[in-house]
Amino acid sequence: MNWSQLFTSSIGKKIVMSVTGLFLISFLVVHMGVNACIYKDFFDPSDNGDMFNRAADYMGKTVVIRLMEIVLFAGFFIHIIQGLVLEFQNRSKRKLGYQVQMGNKGSKWYSRSMGLLGTILLLFLLLHWWHFWIPSRFTERGLENPVLLSNGRVSHDMFHLMKATFSEWWIVIVYIAGCISLAWHLMHGFQSAFRTLGLHNDRFFKLVNAFGIGFSVVVPLIFALMPLSFKMGWIG
Repeated sequence: MNWSQLFTSSIGKKIVMSVTGLFLISFLVVHMGVNACIYKDFFDPSDNGDMFNRAADYMGKTVVIRLMEIVLFAGFFIHIIQGLVLEFQNRSKRKLGYQVQMGNKGSKWYSRSMGLLGTILLLFLLLHWWHFWIPSRFTERGLENPVLLSNGRVSHDMFHLMKATFSEWWIVIVYIAGCISLAWHLMHGFQSAFRTLGLHNDRFFKLVNAFGIGFSVVVPLIFALMPLSFKMGWIG
């Protein structure tokens, strides 16, 4: 398979979706680890977001990580475009539909709804960028008061930006809905990526599937608890 077929053939698109999907899954792990630093405030209220702000400052000012942001955005872009193309192709092949509707006997509903779930995640992602990434990189909206970190650096107060952002219930609900969509999206995408890349060994695939289900539940749950924790006053 040459490079052009990788982006034009059906199997090529699926391989690209699998590789970029696994890359984005690795990003979720890093992002979750950084954001989980907010819980230092739960165990030590005197921290006042210092640990999270130091982690965010490191991620925002380290050259290698800033370069990886370009790779990350490319991964998002390619994954989304290829996903939409595959969705349109699949829908065009099913214009007449099936004479007998199989429902969940043929495939799970979330497997058949990857296009919808992906679109919801894209809208959620744009909102998330607007709330946090764009202010921290460009406009500094909501970041007018920098803080002195315990390591001596002056940085954006991302902790209190999160607290202010998640002070409104509608935003909290939207973020939780985005996390639920992420969970369903991962439920199919995690194991599908390994299958597409040729990992068909029954014993290994059962392990991957079990790990994927756990990952699809735990990671979105941790993300969903973050806005809820601020709104309920458990931290901040």
